[in-house]
Parts: sequence; structure tokens; C-alpha cells
Amino acid sequence: MVTFPYPYMNGRLHLGHAFSLTKAVFRAQYERNKGKNVLFPFAFHCTGMPIQAAANKLKTEIETFGCPPQFPEEDPEVRKKMEAEMAAAAALKASKATDNSGKSKGGKSKQVVKSGVGIVRQWSILKMMVDEKEIPEFVDPNKWLKYFPPLGLEDLKVFGSGIDWRRSFITTAVNPYYDAFIRWQFNVLREKGKVLFGKRNNVYSILDGQVCADHDRSEGEGIGPQEYVIIKLRVLEFPGKLAPLKGRDVFLAPATLRPETMYGQTNCFVLPNGDYGAYEMESGEVFVISHRSAKGFACQGYTKEFAVTKCLLDLSGEDLLGLPLKCPHAVYDKVYTLPLTTISMFKGTGVVTSVPSDAPDDYVSLQMLKDKPDYAAKFGITPEMVLPFDVVPIIEIEGFGDKAAEFMCKKLKIKSPNEKDLLEKAKAETYLKGFNFGVMLVGPHKGKKVCDAKPLIKAEMVEAGTACIYHEPEGKVVSRTGDECVVAATDQWYLSYGEDAWRADVENHVFSENFNAYDKASLEKYEHSIGWLHEWACTRQFGLGTKLPWDDQWVIESLSDSTIYMAYYTIANYLQGEANLEGEVGSCPSGINPADLTDDVFNFIFRDKELPESSNISTELLEKMKGEFKYWYPMNLRVSAKDLIPNHLTMALYNHAAVWDDKPELWPRGYYTNGHVQVDAEKMSKSKGNFLMMNETVQKYSCDGTRLACADAGDSLEDANFSREVADNSILTLFIELNWFKETIAASAGGSLRDDAADTVFMDKVFDNEINRLSRICDDSYANMKFRDGLKAGFYDMIGARDLYRDWCLHSGIPMKKSLANKWMNHLALLMTPITPHWSETVWALLGNTTFIVKEKYPDFAAEDKVLSRKTKFLMSTLKSARQTVSKAKAKPTEAWFVVVDEYSQWRKEALIWMHGQHSDGAFTSTFMADLKKWVGTLEDKKNVKNVMQFASFVKKEVEDVGESAMELTMPYDQKEILSESKKYIQAQLNLEKFDIVKIGIDELPPGLNEKGLMNCQPGKPLLFSAGGAKGGKK
Repeated sequence: MVTFPYPYMNGRLHLGHAFSLTKAVFRAQYERNKGKNVLFPFAFHCTGMPIQAAANKLKTEIETFGCPPQFPEEDPEVRKKMEAEMAAAAALKASKATDNSGKSKGGKSKQVVKSGVGIVRQWSILKMMVDEKEIPEFVDPNKWLKYFPPLGLEDLKVFGSGIDWRRSFITTAVNPYYDAFIRWQFNVLREKGKVLFGKRNNVYSILDGQVCADHDRSEGEGIGPQEYVIIKLRVLEFPGKLAPLKGRDVFLAPATLRPETMYGQTNCFVLPNGDYGAYEMESGEVFVISHRSAKGFACQGYTKEFAVTKCLLDLSGEDLLGLPLKCPHAVYDKVYTLPLTTISMFKGTGVVTSVPSDAPDDYVSLQMLKDKPDYAAKFGITPEMVLPFDVVPIIEIEGFGDKAAEFMCKKLKIKSPNEKDLLEKAKAETYLKGFNFGVMLVGPHKGKKVCDAKPLIKAEMVEAGTACIYHEPEGKVVSRTGDECVVAATDQWYLSYGEDAWRADVENHVFSENFNAYDKASLEKYEHSIGWLHEWACTRQFGLGTKLPWDDQWVIESLSDSTIYMAYYTIANYLQGEANLEGEVGSCPSGINPADLTDDVFNFIFRDKELPESSNISTELLEKMKGEFKYWYPMNLRVSAKDLIPNHLTMALYNHAAVWDDKPELWPRGYYTNGHVQVDAEKMSKSKGNFLMMNETVQKYSCDGTRLACADAGDSLEDANFSREVADNSILTLFIELNWFKETIAASAGGSLRDDAADTVFMDKVFDNEINRLSRICDDSYANMKFRDGLKAGFYDMIGARDLYRDWCLHSGIPMKKSLANKWMNHLALLMTPITPHWSETVWALLGNTTFIVKEKYPDFAAEDKVLSRKTKFLMSTLKSARQTVSKAKAKPTEAWFVVVDEYSQWRKEALIWMHGQHSDGAFTSTFMADLKKWVGTLEDKKNVKNVMQFASFVKKEVEDVGESAMELTMPYDQKEILSESKKYIQAQLNLEKFDIVKIGIDELPPGLNEKGLMNCQPGKPLLFSAGGAKGGKK
């Protein structure tokens, strides 16, 4: 059973879908050709917010601008003005997160000006895919469900995907059969204690009024909440704009990840041109923080009303400079607020507490203010605000001392806060060493390791009221509705991912022999994701989907209703049937009413529980469905792009381990993940004109041409490259090969090919061996999901082998052997069936077959004759070297000889004998090269050391390619015989009038060849000699 994550149906399928999909399509067809029954089903995902958000956006556009809408930007002058305004706004926003050099950390003003990407209308997006007259209907989310899935189905059919369409469906409550399955799944999870309720911190959209999971986002997929500790720095004086706050408990509220370092505070930093606010909390305290972070506080229980802030004063960073503060745990009674121009207003609270002993940024920034009083004075900072505040040692780190930040800044010679890369390096090393190996020097936890003291100090500060906990997203997250998200503590139904026993079960499975990740890098990502994933909010309060069975005010979100649906595929043919994506009850093939799909029914089918005592579904039908599930499950392979590793793929492992906790043999057996696909080495983009839809690509390059280019694009976790040139050229290549099939079949019928009764010549054996060798390589490649390697061996190299054989026969005056030509054509057709099935079916029929090639067995092939492969390599490398020699000759020779020798010179023999001693169990020792250097150092002829090293390195590679026979002291084959059989071919290739082969010690040497000229002649490396001066050979 092979599956692929169902694509989200808010539009048509594109090349990204097609590329990842081909990995599943190719493997499914390969397994069919290997004689297996293969189930490859497909469905369409509609759950969640994306469709709902798009429909809402379209509705707003129509209400605002009419139908059809008359958007203001359609006027070129208005558009120009709008883009300028957006660019200015983006630049202003970016400037508030930059240093004085103006280097932006997040602004997109240039992009807005160049492409106008800031003006994106839902109407315009739909206009590219839908008849404009029909667009108004898309304000209803259900229209999307009816419109795009059938188009996706048609696109996949044209793509030759080999899908069992009887099992296809759409998700959400619109489909009552799938809806019943998801309700059963969640009842089982609740029964197992995996679905819990409580207040949890999750990424949240205030605009949408609900948690924003990965599939609900337009930006920031994979980003989760990050916990910070807010340190309350009490304001001691209220000058200027702060006067209205006098008498209140006012705090600057920096966010830190290192509460244990608060003993070393010397000052506080703010961004001089940053925008801040004085926000009232429910406790009556006033926090001076960024406006952005205030929203997060309001969603985490700090304000009287959820998601509602109360700003008492708008302040700039300049209003806060020089402000005296009282810092908890600090040795100084009073510290001051200082300027720092590198603070980001898009991270934390925009306020930074300074610990120069252990934070390199803080150290170098404080030192700059001390060293440059004139610079400090520009911000109104006086010497007494900086000079008395020395670095306070608080943590001892072996090798770094008790002032790690100062140590690292001096070591790396960091002088300015603008040396970002060096500071990042210093910070990473300081923080890592400090946490793992640092020892506290101060406070009640003096003598404890930092890693042990940190949670204790955090808890104590929170209990004492000098700190509090705050969360925000690890990075920027934007919902599908365009809202920048915060972290909110909300009442939620959540899945308890990460629970110790559950996690251990999943980890043990992934690292067992029962699971194949196909790639070490992928396996490492699963290991990380399994440990990272925890307490996942699995419901929303609105959007498309299935209602939570026991609490119908909640809708199950899109990642949570898509974890074990692969099991549903096994019985979907009884429920959905062909052309019934929405699960129309009247079109159900077995006449089952969705209301009869009770938990007892699903438990019988999927969990091997007792037969339901009373069911409207016949026992015979229930047994059939149960039998089908048992036949197809577990899922052998799931293919996906790599971005689903942190969420969907890991969640699927967790859910299988929960639902079938007593049957680990039903858990997924393999996940294959690939990188994203680029087009012509650039990211797909509408503005670049290289965003390719699946149907358009097939129309332009044909189905098989597109599939071949996808196979050629790559197979690893790295981003692949779909080359339009390859796609274009593949059409021509397939057409040329099709014609060759026709011509060769006609030649065979006309008696122009050599009959099998004729003598077998050397090149017949070579060609046959190459067919076998390349068939094996292709087989191994397909089995290991290396389709680019399979394409190379099974298509390009096969064509190369045929071309060599054809040319050899042509120049040797010998027709191709009929049986070998047929064998090659049969093999090529079968090897290419997974990648180019339509082309393969066409040539298969030309060969006189009446069956479908997609149902044929993979070609049989004999084991490779490695000695024959070595002979072939000898012939081809000799010819290649000869061509190079002739091409470089000043006077092109007309007469030449190949001079061969069977035995090595004495020093080469000694080297081979030594190498035999370094080779055992099919491999050289791990210290081979080091030992070789020592051995050559003992040789008497020091001038020959370089030659010995080169020779040994060459032979080592030969051994690794063809085996131990490459170290034989004499040649295992007759070089002269091989070259003589190809004499006419070689002569034609080198364009010689006269050509011969001679063997040293047997034949008379060519006139003019002396002993010095023979030095480069060795076994396996013939010397090309001509009286005109062309001489060639390799050491």
C-alpha cells in the first residue's frame, strides 16, 4: 500500500504536487511490475481555515468593490500610489527593527515596489482558475469543495497516476462517511486518554478568534510557542511623559531566556526610535513594552479582558532613556535605561535587560557607551549612568573564567554591536557552555550547575512576584486571513503528544527494522519532531471539518483529521465508490447508511473487536471490509515533501501508535520525503513566470515528458530542479526512440538483423551484459526511491549501450543480433514503465504484445559478468585515451598500433603484492593511504615514489569498482583479442588508414618504437604508437 498526503483543495494542483506525487506513482508502478498487488488511493483535503478564509475574503471584496469588483489599483496611477504607500509602510516598519546603518531585518519594501505583491485580491486569484461569471459563487465555502476536487481528479488522471478512484473522497462533514470515520477515531483517542481538555498556550489569531495551526497559516509553518521570563524592572522616577504614571507600580518588562543571570544586571536597553506603550495589567501593575507584545500579554491572562489591551501612554524609546530602575537580584541598587540601536521590536517586548558578564551583545554595547561618551551624550546619557557599572561575575565556566562574554568578545576581537555574525558566534558558544558546564557563583544556589539552578531561580522569581511567564511564537506567524499571530492561553481540547510512554513507543518503532525512512537525514528529523511535538490543540471553534463527537461546539482541525485516514482507504471502495467524492448516500456502492457506521462497526473492522450485536450492515459485508483492511494494512510507504515531517507525518505515527497500541504490526512501515521543487533552478513564483500548474505542464510537455523531467529533477531532501529544457528535450528523445523501435522491428521482420544461429561475437556479449547490469542498477534504484539514478541507468545509459552496440556493428560490418535487439527493446520498455507508462505501452504494442505493460513483470536479468564488465571498461577506456591522444597530436596520424603487455614491471608487481596484504573481507584497511605512504618511504628508488603512489591509488579505485581481480599480477583476459575483435570499429573511430595490435614478447614491434617509448605501456593500459608521433598511455 502506497499513499500520498491528500492535497488541500483551495485551488488547482501545481508542479510541486506533481513532483512529490511522482515518487509515489513511480514506486507503486514499480511494485506492480515486480508482481505485487498494489493499492494506491487518493483523496482531497478540505478541512480547516484556508477555504473558509478565502471565501470570507472574496465576500468582503465583493461587498466593498462591487461585483465584478472595481479595484482601485486597476487605475495605474492609483496602483502606483498604493504601492508607494505600502513600500513606505514596510520601510518604516523595517526601520524600527534595524540599527542606524539602515540594514533591514524584515522589511519588504523593495519587493513591494518591484512586484506589487502587497496587492493580492482573492477575485484575481480565482480569475486565473475559474470562469469570471462563476466567481461570485465562491463566497460559499461549499462551492470550493464541489469545484476544485473534481478538477484535481481530472488532472491526476491525465497525469497517468494509476490511482484506484473507487476509494477517493473529500474531507469535512460534507462527506458523511468520512465524517463518521473521524468521529470514531477521536472517540478511540479519548478512550485511550490521548485527548484532554485544559488551558494551553498555542499560536493564536486574534482576528480569527482561534488557534492557528500549521495548515491555517500563510507564513510560519512549523513555528510553535516560545516561553520567556518577564523580569520586572521597577521605574524609580517619572520624568517628562511618564509623569502621569507617578504613584503606580510601573515596570519596564524585558523578556529573557536566562533568568539565572539576573544577578549580573548592570542596565536596561531600549530602541531609541522604538514605539512603546505603558499597558495596564489586571493586577494593577503597568508594563512598559512594545505594542506588539502587549497583544500577547492580553491573550495570556494578564489583562481584565481576553485579547483587549489598555494602553495608558504611548511612549518612544527616547522617552525611556536615562530612566532609573530597580532590578531584582542585581547588586546595584539603581541602574539606568540605555540606548541600543540593534534591538528588534518584533521579538520579545522590545526591552532588553543587560547582563554583560554572560551576554556578548550586552558587554560590547555597554563598553561602547563607556568608550564613546560623545555618542552616549547624543542620547542624553551622562557618564554616571554608565561608568560606575562594572561587569559583575555570576557564573564560572571552565576555560572562559567568570566573565564569559568579556572573554569571548576579546577572543574574537569584537568592538561594535553591529558585528552581528561574530556576536552570534560568541553568544552561541557562551550560552551553550554556560548552561551545560557553568557553575553559579552568587545567590542561594551558589555552587550549583547552571542547568540545575535555572528552573529553581525562575520559579522563585515568579513566586516572589519579581518575574512572570510570557509566551510568543518562535518566529513570525501569519494566518490565512492575514493576521500576525500571538500566543494565547485558551481552553482547548488537545492531543497529549510528547507524553513519555506514547513518545517512547513511537521512537522505538521509528528506529526499529520495521520502519524505513530511506535517508539518515530524514530519520534525524523524525527523531527531533517526535521529541518536540507536544500538547497539540486539535479543535477549532469554526471552519470546515468534523464536529468533535462529545462537544459539538468544536471542529476537529485539519492536521488532526488526517492522521489515520490511510486505513479508511482500505474500505472506501464500499462507501464512496467512483465519482462519489462527497459521499452521496444514494451513490454508495454497498448501500450503507452513514448512520449505521457506529463505533462498534469501525472497532470490528479496524480493531478486531467483537462483531456488533445489532447492525443494519450485513455480517458478510462487515467481514469483507474487515478482510480488506487486514489485506492492505499496514501502509508500506507514504510519500511526502519534507515540510510535513514536523507535523502531519509525525502525528500519523503517534495516532497509529495510539489507535493500534496493541498491534504495532499495523503502524506505518516507511516514509519517503523529498525536498521542494524549483523550476530552472529558481523558486516557483508567479512574478517570475515559472509557477507551473500540473495541467498546463502536461499540456505543454506531455504527460510522459513531465514525468521524465520530474524523475530527472532529483530525489534527496535537498530542493530538486525541474528543468523545462529537460522536459522539452524528453519529448524529442522519446519520439526518436519510438522511431528506432519501429525501424528495428521492421529490419528484424525484413531479415536485416543477424539470426540467433549466427556466431556470437565479443560485442554481443558486452551488450547483453550491459543490459543485465543496467537492469539491476535500475531495479535497485527504484527499490530505494532513487528514481533519478534509475532513469539514468534504465534510460540514458541503456540508450548509450545500444548506441555503442549499433555503431560497433555498423563499423564492423556485422548486423545487430536479432535476439539482443529484442531483449533491449523489451527491457527498455519495462524499465521505463514506472516513469513513462504511455510511451512504454505504445512500444510494447509495437513489439507485438497484446497485454498491458503496466501489468507485466519486471524484466528478468542474469547476474552481471564482472570480468566481462572489466573487459568492456578496458575497451572503452583504451579507445577514449586513444581519441584524446590523436586529437592532441600536431600531425594527425594515418597509421597506428596498439601495443599491449600482459605482465607488470617489477615495481608495479611489488606494489600489487603489498596491496594484496592490505585487502581482506572485500575491503582495504581503513588506514590504507597512511600505510601506503609509510611503505613507499622504504623503497630504494625515491624518484619512483610518486609513480608508485599514483599507481596504487588507481588500482585501489579499480578494486572498489570491479573487485579483487583488479590486483592480479597478470591480466585475466587477452587484451589483444579484445582489441582485435573491435579492430574495424577502433580504426573507424580513430579515422586511421592502417591499424594493428601487437603484444610485447610475441609480436614484432612497430618500426621506430624503442625501449623508452615502452615505459608507459602496462597491463590494461595499451600504448598507442604511430610513426607520425602520436604516442599515448597511462601510468
